[in-house]
Amino acid sequence: MISSDESCALSAQLVTFAIKAGADAADAVASASTSESVSVRLGNLEDVERSEDEEIGLRVFVGTKSASVSGSDFSGSSLKEMAARAVAMAKLAPDDPYAGLADEALLASGPFADFDLVDDAEPTPVDLREMALETEDSARAVKGVTNSAGASAGFARSVSALATSNGFTGGYAATSSSVSASMIAGEGDAMQRDYDYRVMRHAADLPSVAGIGALAGERAVAKLDPVRLQSGSLPVVFDPRVGNSLIGHLLGAINGMAVARRSTFLLDRLEQKIFAPDILIRDEPHLMRGMRSKPFDGEGLPTASRDIVADGCVTGWLLNCAAARQLDLVPTGHGSRGGSGAPGISASNVHLAPGALSRDEMVGEIQDGVYVTELIGQGVNGITGDYSRAAAGFRIRGGQLEEPVSEFTIAGNLLDMFGALTPANDLEMYRAVNVPTLRVDGMTIAGE
Repeated sequence: MISSDESCALSAQLVTFAIKAGADAADAVASASTSESVSVRLGNLEDVERSEDEEIGLRVFVGTKSASVSGSDFSGSSLKEMAARAVAMAKLAPDDPYAGLADEALLASGPFADFDLVDDAEPTPVDLREMALETEDSARAVKGVTNSAGASAGFARSVSALATSNGFTGGYAATSSSVSASMIAGEGDAMQRDYDYRVMRHAADLPSVAGIGALAGERAVAKLDPVRLQSGSLPVVFDPRVGNSLIGHLLGAINGMAVARRSTFLLDRLEQKIFAPDILIRDEPHLMRGMRSKPFDGEGLPTASRDIVADGCVTGWLLNCAAARQLDLVPTGHGSRGGSGAPGISASNVHLAPGALSRDEMVGEIQDGVYVTELIGQGVNGITGDYSRAAAGFRIRGGQLEEPVSEFTIAGNLLDMFGALTPANDLEMYRAVNVPTLRVDGMTIAGE
């Protein structure tokens, strides 16, 4: 696999070829990754996979016209051909007054900070197999587990780089270690399945693999013999592994491209009270060992921590350069870039700050409600904020989690849900979007 320095050099070389081929401006991204995973099932080795991938992409501008191409051949002759083809394509493309490179004055400059994203202790395939076996053994030891859908352990390494014709070149590397298990409880039509997993930049930050397996088994057993809910209005408590999807809907609604298209339910609500005054949602691209930490964005702009929501208000849109030009604003360093195509928009490590109550205290205040551990389907309208999703979880009775429930729908409107949202104090920072347990009162339940 190419190194970070090599990916920077290849990107810069491709940009040079593009300018020589007639482009007025250009940027290029080079990336490479390797991954290895070992899967086991019922104590037997089931699969060993290793993949290697290298890609380079080029975006060129001829006036206000642009085109993108990508490939995996890094030879000089191939890069020259790619540059010539991209310029020829751009000359035939429609005009786009908003496309273009980032303003040179806004570009990030090195040396770039190291957020400790690389784990030098790469496991062997034997190490991964032993981790997977221990995970599954622990899960299968849980009373009530009747079968295994498998357990796996993996390790991945990646590098990425960006170069632009107006003076930016930068790259960085990252690793990740993962463990997962999926277990089955019950027999026949009564079977239930559940899982647990962790992905961390460093293997040393993973929790006990036996604990991951045990939790997968316990979750599957807890879902046995579900009952149906009666329709009505109830407080809903979202487990963190599904509650983060609510913040995902927020991120989609403040995406600058959605705002520019006027296709978001938060249009014209900037700096209005959307959440309770004590709600804080923060984006932290410089988090040490963060899963989405990065020193610069996909357009070469510096990244910085910011409050997405403070004092209950959305503080601003997430913008790449194109969206910023359409809205006559300054880009926010949230450009994202793949191997081809125009830059998109994405946040980094996002978290909703914890509240005052523990999860048990939050549940303890509810006489009749539902604790949601699974959401199914995509019934969310990003333009109106209307929300309706199938769900499963546990009934809350007298402040306690009781029988499992399934085959019901929770519905509301995201504006109302955000306004009624209360966080517990059990925030854990290991996902790209992290939330504590969340409570939303007054949701509509459609059951029997």
